[in-house]
Amino acid sequence: MKLPGFISSFWQWFRKPSRLAIGTILIVGFGAGIIFWGGFNTGLEMTNREEFCISCHEMRENVYEEYVGTIHYTNRSGVRATCPDCHVPKEWVPKMIRKIQASKELYGKVFGIVDTPKKFEDHRLEMATREWNRMKANDSQECRNCHNFEFMDFSVQRTVAAGIHSQAEDEGQTCIDCHKGIAHKLPKDYKAEREFH
Repeated sequence: MKLPGFISSFWQWFRKPSRLAIGTILIVGFGAGIIFWGGFNTGLEMTNREEFCISCHEMRENVYEEYVGTIHYTNRSGVRATCPDCHVPKEWVPKMIRKIQASKELYGKVFGIVDTPKKFEDHRLEMATREWNRMKANDSQECRNCHNFEFMDFSVQRTVAAGIHSQAEDEGQTCIDCHKGIAHKLPKDYKAEREFH
């Protein structure tokens, strides 16, 4: 069967300069890229689930148990903030940076640095400080996905909370400046100037 002229010409373009023509390579490469990206993104999203986070006993038996007792887990509105909501940025580049940083936590698990409650407590201040510094540097972006000074109605907050939030906004403070122990207990060696929970 003879192909019409424009289809035949188009096909010949795909087959030049060899049997593995440039056009074929482009199409195969494009298809492979889509499959790779889809697989990569699916795998990445699987690691952004609470079930993945607490699959290590270090997390499940320590910080997860603390979190279960907080308002971020159970509250009157039924909205739950899970581990990735607070610890993984939603934007792609910051998310990738955070995933790379999390490899240090994986290192701690694999090499037994935090594999018992005692070891975990011994390293809690170091781990918490690293996370607080990260949140301070990004203006508590993960907190602000749900809590934002711009959207707060100070008139319906308790007087003390409204005053503190208003002052914090004026001074350019961020959530983590005052709310370090909001979802997990504070390290035993931590000395706070002022904390509000």
